[in-house]
Amino acid sequence: MSYGVVGLPSPLYSNGLLPSTNKQGVGVVGLEGTNNTVKPPTDDSFPGFKWRLVIAYDGTRYAGWQFQTSPPTIQCIVEKALIQVTKLEREDLRLVGASRTDTGVHAWGQVAHFITPFSYDGLESIHAALNGLLPPDIRVRETSAAVPEFHARFSAKSKIYHYKIYNDAVMDPFQRHYAYHSVYKLNTTLMRQAAEYFVGKHDFSAFVNVQRNDRLLNPVKSIFRFDVIEMGALLQLEVEGSGFLYRQVRNMVALLLQIGKEAIPPDIVPKILATQDRKELAKYALSAPPHGLCLVEVKYNEEHLRLPAGCPLSSFGRHHSVRKCKFPFY
Repeated sequence: MSYGVVGLPSPLYSNGLLPSTNKQGVGVVGLEGTNNTVKPPTDDSFPGFKWRLVIAYDGTRYAGWQFQTSPPTIQCIVEKALIQVTKLEREDLRLVGASRTDTGVHAWGQVAHFITPFSYDGLESIHAALNGLLPPDIRVRETSAAVPEFHARFSAKSKIYHYKIYNDAVMDPFQRHYAYHSVYKLNTTLMRQAAEYFVGKHDFSAFVNVQRNDRLLNPVKSIFRFDVIEMGALLQLEVEGSGFLYRQVRNMVALLLQIGKEAIPPDIVPKILATQDRKELAKYALSAPPHGLCLVEVKYNEEHLRLPAGCPLSSFGRHHSVRKCKFPFY
């Protein structure tokens, strides 16, 4: 099958180099020492084209986003599909995700980018081919060209997560993979009061789990909003922030659950924040289960989302239509 590959050179990017370049013309894409590091090309004449994907997935069967072959991860499965479609090696594609979602966490708006040494004259075919190769619990929602400066992870302005809690005596079986079941009647007024304490710029050291191989990260993050929304028996906790530390959202939710049970008062939040000590949070709450959490959206500045000159149109999938009915109506 042909996916509309256009031969080089292509007018997609005027300088033909990816992404912004140093004095030697070598594109630098990632940051040294991170798990998602993207090494710069060694060939000074390397032409490249960057593509952005918006991906949705049910994380139930997967060990998170970050690449590993066993147990399988989302990145691993997506890369296998990309390798089949592009005929490139993993090292050439340099797939990078905006968020390294944990085992069992879902996503509606995960963003990723990859690189090819060639352009495409259309994206609908490659979009359809990817979804045809992916399992039904992973879908590419959008495929588009990206400017050289765009980086799925480091260009992100903010991220929005939702955590769902099913608050009733009997669990809805259709929600069991996507919402945490609380049999305790939660006081949402207290939960909202507590959530407000998280809003603003804080040191979240008390709400981060330390990973064995994690690099040192800045624990100071900004939370722009933290809403508690009631939809019948379903509670949806919506949090938007500049970025989140490892398991930060699930740890914040865990504390709100204890406050909702009226086990502790809302003003415990600033007291725990002030300690900057994870052991202090452990006195009151453990991490909330992963299956209630979903990455809903990653936001970027407009300049990072603009389409390059001469690029193919973005693909949002295509509808099929029946031109002629094959069965007569009686």
